[in-house]
Amino acid sequence: MNEEVTTKRTRRRYDEAFRREAVALAESSGRPLSEVAAQLGISHWNLRDWIPIYGRRSTTGQLEERVARLQKENASLRQQRDSLKKVLGILAEPSGNASTS
Repeated sequence: MNEEVTTKRTRRRYDEAFRREAVALAESSGRPLSEVAAQLGISHWNLRDWIPIYGRRSTTGQLEERVARLQKENASLRQQRDSLKKVLGILAEPSGNASTS
């Protein structure tokens, strides 16, 4: 008689102020992220993901540069995609020299 107990995890949401304070604490303390995260009752994965967004090193200018770089990369990828579509379209068309009997 094994009873399986399934527990559904609820996803916790943290407001921006909490995230900023957590990152500031992690940056100023000099302690490992896992230790700071345990003290705050959050996952070290959350804290690791918040650092590039809310940390001192990520200024508005850096974020704008990142967005510009990603937009440029996106445009390049779209151009590659369109080129491949054209090539595949040309290869898929029946040639004009073939006889249709």
